[in-house]
Amino acid sequence: MAKKITLKVKNKFINKYKNGYPLLLREAILNAEQLKKEGMLLRLADENNRFLGKGYYGRQNKGYGWILTQNENESINQNFFDNKISKALNKRRSFFQDKTTTAFRVFNGEGDGIGGLTIDYYDGYYVITWYSQGIYAFQDYVLRSLQDVTAFKGIYQKKRFNTGGKYVEEDDFVTGVRGEFPIIVKENGVHVAVNVNEGPMTGIFLDQRNVRKAIRDKFAKGKRVLNTFSYTGAFSVFAALGGAEKTTSVDLANRSLPKTIEQFSVNGLDYEAHDIKVMDVFKYFNYAFKKGITFDMIILDPPSFARSKKHTFSAAKDYKDLLKQAINITEDNGVIAASTNYSGFGMDKFKSFIKQAFKETGKKYKVLEEHDLPEDFQTITAYPEGNYLKVVFIKKYSK
Repeated sequence: MAKKITLKVKNKFINKYKNGYPLLLREAILNAEQLKKEGMLLRLADENNRFLGKGYYGRQNKGYGWILTQNENESINQNFFDNKISKALNKRRSFFQDKTTTAFRVFNGEGDGIGGLTIDYYDGYYVITWYSQGIYAFQDYVLRSLQDVTAFKGIYQKKRFNTGGKYVEEDDFVTGVRGEFPIIVKENGVHVAVNVNEGPMTGIFLDQRNVRKAIRDKFAKGKRVLNTFSYTGAFSVFAALGGAEKTTSVDLANRSLPKTIEQFSVNGLDYEAHDIKVMDVFKYFNYAFKKGITFDMIILDPPSFARSKKHTFSAAKDYKDLLKQAINITEDNGVIAASTNYSGFGMDKFKSFIKQAFKETGKKYKVLEEHDLPEDFQTITAYPEGNYLKVVFIKKYSK
């Protein structure tokens, strides 16, 4: 790694960093021209060269890297990574002891003290995700730390960063024993087929664990459930296991059909008793509205940004209108599980979209419950963007 350089922070951002904000914002740095090679160590200082923190250079989203410590005497070395990863694993001790859930997050980036890095656990297999070339420069430290303090079947890694102008989504087997995929993990007693060797998505989004449990235990019984942007159909499986009368899963990706069939099958459910549709969700909403098809429950969990041949969706701009389409085909007294993982706004803003959507459709609603990230997705108050998940269960009424 290159030698450490000093980055100067503009005066108006100093208190933000003193209060523990970990992301090196581009607009906060005075001398960004000093940044040459990702992975180089940084000393953060105010305009009078007074110490603010230490970190590394790694381009990710709106940032130039992450602050790792506010202790001027702390070194960023093997011992630093050993301590951070050991501490994170100890916090998840109860998860490792839970026989009903064998897939969860064991290291959550800046929430556990190292921005740009996540580590997930799938029944003995660890999956490291590197979000910048900068954090990847510390690969040897992280791998050694993980191998020294865990018993593992195998370790895989995923690289999600730009290099040479080309976006990389690469999966590598690192060490241990190669898995025979899919492997079957458990989440609250439900079987889930996962593939940690098939791209950035493994087959289930671990951050929705508590939401899936709520759907199964509280909301699905006797309901006709529509699961939009359904991916591998995990929400549908939990709904079916919760006693749903029927589920309909809709996703544009061709892979969603075999993957959803697989998830139903590993739980001993008859997938043919449910509908699995490979089509544009926006087209399906129009189709259902024209045909008078309605549902008792709709799960609305779109990606932050999506593009099909005829539609471009942005959560920041379009969620309200998408929710209006869902409202139009939800039965009175039906429930909508509205969800977004967009980090650019908080829960209050999200709930304002909900309020406006119901106002414009002339319907009343009641918020039944709210969810954010589960406890294994550790966050810090100094970085609210890190607590990105927002889920609201809404009951619809007519005026």
